[in-house]
Amino acid sequence: MLNRRTFLASSAAASFFSYTGLSAAFADTPKDILVVAQQLDNMTSLDPHEGFEAVGSEISSNIYQKLVKPNLDKPSEIVGDLAESWEAGPDGKTFTFRLRKDAKFASGSPVTAEDVAFSLQRPVIMNKSPAFIINQFGFTKDNVAERIKAADAHTLVLTTAEPTASSFLLYCLSANVASVIEKKAVMEKVQGDDLGNGWLRQNSAGSGEWTLRAWKPSESVMLDANPNRQTKGNIKRIILRHIVDPSAQLLMLQKGDADVARNLTTEQLRTLQGDANYNLVRKGVASLMVISMNQKNPILAKPQVQQAIKWALDYQGIQKNIIPLTHVVHQSFLPEGFPGAITDTPYKKDTAKAKALMAEAGHADGFEISMDHYSAQPYPDIAQTIQASLAEIGIKVKLLSSENRQVLTKMRARQHELILTAWGSDYFDPNTNSEQFCVNTDNGEEARNRTLAWRSSWQNKEFGERSEAALKERDPAKRIALYEQIQRDHMANSPFALMFQAVTTAACRKNVSGVRLGTLSDTHSYLGASKA
Repeated sequence: MLNRRTFLASSAAASFFSYTGLSAAFADTPKDILVVAQQLDNMTSLDPHEGFEAVGSEISSNIYQKLVKPNLDKPSEIVGDLAESWEAGPDGKTFTFRLRKDAKFASGSPVTAEDVAFSLQRPVIMNKSPAFIINQFGFTKDNVAERIKAADAHTLVLTTAEPTASSFLLYCLSANVASVIEKKAVMEKVQGDDLGNGWLRQNSAGSGEWTLRAWKPSESVMLDANPNRQTKGNIKRIILRHIVDPSAQLLMLQKGDADVARNLTTEQLRTLQGDANYNLVRKGVASLMVISMNQKNPILAKPQVQQAIKWALDYQGIQKNIIPLTHVVHQSFLPEGFPGAITDTPYKKDTAKAKALMAEAGHADGFEISMDHYSAQPYPDIAQTIQASLAEIGIKVKLLSSENRQVLTKMRARQHELILTAWGSDYFDPNTNSEQFCVNTDNGEEARNRTLAWRSSWQNKEFGERSEAALKERDPAKRIALYEQIQRDHMANSPFALMFQAVTTAACRKNVSGVRLGTLSDTHSYLGASKA
């Protein structure tokens, strides 16, 4: 039967084939091309020192290498990528990295310590969104050239401002912002003082498995195999096609128009479970779904209103009925699996309690508010359920649906009221989320570190100081205990309603191998991807 959903799915599949230039619809893709159906609308840049969204970071991590990277099978363990060894000096501030001598950029040029130094200096100088990951070690535009430098062609010396735990530094250097780019290739494309940013947004200069051939925003990304790659799968090209509707992704997968579908919801995953024609690669990931309440709104700044919203939500009902195969209930700011993460879920739907808190806040009759959310499923369905739950306590919510990157742009400008988004961690250390959810040292519009707390205009000196103390604690057991208590207090005293943690699935046709998912979005990998 042809209905609206199957018609839209068929249309999406047809447009895909006109894009790739293949001749017949519903035919298997070529054996040396991997076609991935995926929502790609949250990318703003593929410059790894600027882009800060999950999908863009994932793509960049397949193009670029770093000094170190997390072990995919054990993400708390750091292994070498471009670095073959490293050591910390006795002062706790000097770190020396020795590079492999066989690494080459896609251009064929060798990767040198000068390239690495430039690549770590560049985000500090550009000071784009992810720069805080590097800046927190005391690097500034004025000192970074002296504190990060090549001692010789294969030796990099990095000097932090304060004694630093090696593990914390290494976690940060495994983040996407520490991607190594080819200095010569990028500097040849400089316009003014942009350090090649205008060119690198839609081009690549890396040493990873793949190179960027083309990116058409909200349409497609095409990656070609790096001719100098060391892992030799039989895939020569990856085509990532922006398909918003998960039903369309499923249809493409079933008809052979796509080899992998990345955003199937519970509805589609149930169709594939137990089917030998497909391999479901699943992974719990460090992505949290959260409602952020902008403290510029005086009503949302009231603690009782924040608590009322948290008690009004039907966490268990949403998880059971909308997202049982893609998310689990999670209410703390550290994802399960991270050191120090707690799994307490104190909030359950309690309409009476929420109403009492609204009355205590002076809003027994409720109020009107807007809530932005992503347009891709499952966000619209979840947003409607939130809207209904809040209506029960008098809060009339106007839903504003937009593409992912439009929602994020609005939030980064602090123009939202309520906003339903997802937050992915940047590196495998508790500080990555503790800083984002707790620290806001400058609440001004021109602040340097624009954390999630800053984006929602929330500044709490006590939480900021406690987060910093946990970061600096050298005793591992004491450090974990500090983060555990911060999370519990944050649940009860912050304008963030944390709701769910994602479980992501790459649905692959049975002839596809080598697709790996990591705990962090920038560790999802097509390294060595092959098709039988």
